[in-house]
Amino acid sequence: MVIDQRPSGIDSEVLSQVGTRFSCLLDNERDIDAVLSGTSGSRSLRSVLSRLEAKQQALAFGHALPLPVVVRIREYGPELYAAVQGGGDSEDERKRKVDELFAD
Repeated sequence: MVIDQRPSGIDSEVLSQVGTRFSCLLDNERDIDAVLSGTSGSRSLRSVLSRLEAKQQALAFGHALPLPVVVRIREYGPELYAAVQGGGDSEDERKRKVDELFAD
């Protein structure tokens, strides 16, 4: 796993070994070029990268996915933590709530 806020600073040989990529909004042309290097359909992906929301969205693409997809990261606020912790619920009730939160 390689994580960096400036993908253009990652050695091109390292990037060539990354099969699946997750990228948030990028506004620097060098960073966009680095993330999309060696990717088919990079022209259309370039426009998607430039239109992502600044928070909570990422473009996932590469070998592990049949098609590129924009994903939204869930908010981790008090409601989620309360539901996951259960707050006095029985084990079965906690499991049910967690299953509901992470349902497909």
